[in-house]
Amino acid sequence: MFLLSAEQMMIKAMAMAIHQVQQLVGVGVGVLLLLLLNAGGGGVECRKGRVLESFDYSAINCRAHSASIEEFGGVGDGVTLNTRAFQAAVDHLSRYASDGGGQLFVPPGKWLTGSFNLTSHFTLYLHRDAVLLASQDINSWPVVDPLPSYGHGRDAAGGRYISLIFGTNLTDVIVTGENGTVDGQGDVWWQQFHRKKLKYTRPYLIEIMHSDNIQISNLTFLNSPSWNVHPVYSSNIIIQGLTILAPVTSPNTDGINPDSCTNTRIEDNYIVSGDDCVAVKSGWDEYGISYGMPTKQLIIRRLTCISPYSAAIALGSEMSGGIQDVRAQDITALNTESGVRIKTGVGRGGYVKDIYVKGMNLHTMKWVFWITGNYGSHADNHYDPNALPEIKGINYRDIMAENVSMAARLEGISGDPFTGICISNATIGMARKAKKYPWSCSEVEGISSGVVPTPCGLLASQGEETQPTMCDLPSDTPPTPIDSIQLQKCSYRTMNYL
Repeated sequence: MFLLSAEQMMIKAMAMAIHQVQQLVGVGVGVLLLLLLNAGGGGVECRKGRVLESFDYSAINCRAHSASIEEFGGVGDGVTLNTRAFQAAVDHLSRYASDGGGQLFVPPGKWLTGSFNLTSHFTLYLHRDAVLLASQDINSWPVVDPLPSYGHGRDAAGGRYISLIFGTNLTDVIVTGENGTVDGQGDVWWQQFHRKKLKYTRPYLIEIMHSDNIQISNLTFLNSPSWNVHPVYSSNIIIQGLTILAPVTSPNTDGINPDSCTNTRIEDNYIVSGDDCVAVKSGWDEYGISYGMPTKQLIIRRLTCISPYSAAIALGSEMSGGIQDVRAQDITALNTESGVRIKTGVGRGGYVKDIYVKGMNLHTMKWVFWITGNYGSHADNHYDPNALPEIKGINYRDIMAENVSMAARLEGISGDPFTGICISNATIGMARKAKKYPWSCSEVEGISSGVVPTPCGLLASQGEETQPTMCDLPSDTPPTPIDSIQLQKCSYRTMNYL
């Protein structure tokens, strides 16, 4: 055994400290400490360092402190359950919330885990070869109460299984990566749902509640047990660059569901699902009316969707708190049941208004436009039959569609017509075996211009030449505030000193 001198022990301690600091704050401080150590004399040589991990990314905020899940006992073998490791890592990094925030790095591997909670001023970052695998042990998932604006589970009357990645009452939370993967391994849940064996509503892959300043970006979500991405009762949200994939026959695997949220930007996402690609919501029947929290100031742009049994964009059916000021642009849908669908019914109450859709490129559709006032699914039997929804100010323009079975199915409610429907500059190519009548309209009022085939009489034609601003955002409409948010360039570095 060799005994170290006091000076050697000091040097070793300093080296260990340098490595620990480097893990937390990156290359700059580590190099600075090495230079200071060398300048202190004593013949100490400056050691060479090698970067182990290095990447840059865009985020609403960067973090001063970083750690890897491996530092908390995480094992990425696809077998070891890492739920405690993830929660311990988040809890540890939460102490830096007021000191520049914390970032948890998930390296390459398959990281089996149950549900874990996020914290404020926090980033969860997945390496491109990292896969979070959701536990398939249904009995290990905690159960939480139904959402107050729903008052009822969607799969069953009682509570709901908590989401895989969950957070509530947070500020400044980011879930991102370099297209790392979150795999819900949903088949076991789908089977139990079809067999009516579930006591509670299936979990989502990520749900963030009652929170502000949220970013979910540059990830792949696979095989969710139910909905994929669910921000609810939250504001200032960016959902960007996601790939969301599930079998087209999987039940209720909606892609992105902004729910009672304000100031949200959804852009550059690719979704293949068994339900609506983007479903805008705000509560269910009397519970949503009572909670009274609308979804508003929503931007959806550059969405690509495949969903043979559902819509590219759905508004509702749970819209009882109201939906207002939705701006969708550059939407591509392939083999999808409908382009934009508004779903509501007697007992829903609430409203859907000031909707602007511009630029849809659609291939192989059952309906391009579908508005229905007879969607009859209710939370329970206590809904108010006099609670009628208000649907008005629905605008579509610059639409190209081909291989379409029916141009539109527009059905209001008797005594409660849907008004202010505007369609302009729309060319719809009908399928070889299309319906005999391309338009079906009842209890609606509106106008049209430059639409082929000719719309129903309830959409009064304004002439064959499209008016330049018809069905577009009003010129005095202010921009949605979320559009002014600029992402920062952030980085992550770990070093190994030789």
